[in-house]
Amino acid sequence: MKTLRLLTVALLLPAAALAAGTKPLTPITVQLDWVAEPEHGGFYQAQARGFFRDEGLDVTIMPGGPNAYVMPRIATGQADIGQADSTNTLLQQAEGLPIVQFAAVFQDDPSGLLVNAGSPVRKFEDLQGKTIIARPEWAFLKFLQKKYGLTVSVVPQNFSVAAFMGNKEAIQQGYFIAEPYHIVHAGGQMPRFLSTWDAGFRAYAVLITNKRFAREHPAELKAFLRAYIRGWQDYVTGDPAPAHAALKLANSNNTDEFMAFSRKMIVDEKLVTGRDASGGPKQIGRLDPARFTTQIKQMEDLDMLPKGKLTAATVMTTEYLP
Repeated sequence: MKTLRLLTVALLLPAAALAAGTKPLTPITVQLDWVAEPEHGGFYQAQARGFFRDEGLDVTIMPGGPNAYVMPRIATGQADIGQADSTNTLLQQAEGLPIVQFAAVFQDDPSGLLVNAGSPVRKFEDLQGKTIIARPEWAFLKFLQKKYGLTVSVVPQNFSVAAFMGNKEAIQQGYFIAEPYHIVHAGGQMPRFLSTWDAGFRAYAVLITNKRFAREHPAELKAFLRAYIRGWQDYVTGDPAPAHAALKLANSNNTDEFMAFSRKMIVDEKLVTGRDASGGPKQIGRLDPARFTTQIKQMEDLDMLPKGKLTAATVMTTEYLP
């Protein structure tokens, strides 16, 4: 009996010692810009596959929507990390919000113009005199008007494709990954897409954080990005089933068909890995200061940013990327 007791204690000691020495997971909250969909596949793959936990993180993902208020939530510390687009983030940084852009979600912001398949509009110059359903404050719209000398009418967007479906001449702001599916699913033809990148407006979809959080938690941000980049790489090159199962739980509107369609759009257009010569798995998450310099200049020329107030060095950092 004594031998058995000693053997039992010996077997239990490593587990007890391991439990006593295990460092507690660090909690991090992530605020998404929209409801949970495949555009957030990297987050959910990393979560479902345990990549965040492998890095010592306990990540909570909070879905967004039309009124997600991502940047105010990050600026006030209500969430640690948020997803946004570089254009609107620059506008808020110019207003003094203490946020910094620290990684890419998509190498090109997937916002653009949806055009009905039967429309004669095939290039940006064809938009002259047309009516566009969009957010009136959309920077890309102002960019197009100036670059191509366009005069257009703008009808405010309501995040529905109903008006687009009911009018073959309709042109609407949309997200490359999602709206085409909803149009086809509703009985329409696959729309053409006039992309921001083809016009030379190379905005990113980005991750942002509070400057104070970045100063105080550099190790956690680096750990987060290691897991996040691993999540995206696994999602676009491996089996997306773990992320899709988690996305279904987070948003019951995520059907298998929709998620497969959206993932294919992400992969085919190389949104995560990049379409430039430098594109590929190693480009996941990367930010280019030169592209920020160009975008800041473009927005200054549109009188959307005060000249000289922002620089790439003040709005973004690559410090936390692997």
